[in-house]
Amino acid sequence: MSLKRLTNTNRFGLLFLSLILVVIDQITKYIVRSNLSEYQMKPFLPSWNWVLVYNKGAAFSFLGNQNGWQKIMFGIIALIVSISIIYYLMRKSYQLIAGFAFSLILSGAVGNLIDRLIAGKVTDFIDWYIGSNHWPAFNFADSCITAGVVLLIIESLFFTKKA
Repeated sequence: MSLKRLTNTNRFGLLFLSLILVVIDQITKYIVRSNLSEYQMKPFLPSWNWVLVYNKGAAFSFLGNQNGWQKIMFGIIALIVSISIIYYLMRKSYQLIAGFAFSLILSGAVGNLIDRLIAGKVTDFIDWYIGSNHWPAFNFADSCITAGVVLLIIESLFFTKKA
């Protein structure tokens, strides 16, 4: 498929989608912080708990045990990524699937950036497990980032014009 230039309405729609997803992310985190104590688990479905944990690092608490410099570094990275994606969405040519993917990634980056700016740590609350093996807790913003990356991979494998 060839690249299609989107109208400004489509571009602003993608930014609006990101805004809606950031609001959903912040609401879900607020609800969890208001209803659970740290490390408290509440069963939801088989192999799925709600749990309140805080992540001072990046994915899987990478660098979470450092003295605080990592908060600034991850905040700067999220800000640079967010600005870059907004620039890309507003100025570059791309297919709608890529735009949607970048909109998801943007919402996740901004959602977790808000946590870092306000609290210095990210609120995680989704706990998936099989037996006694638990996946590291994550949040709605992380889900948006993951879904966006998966869409970009799908777009590059199946929808990008091959030379």
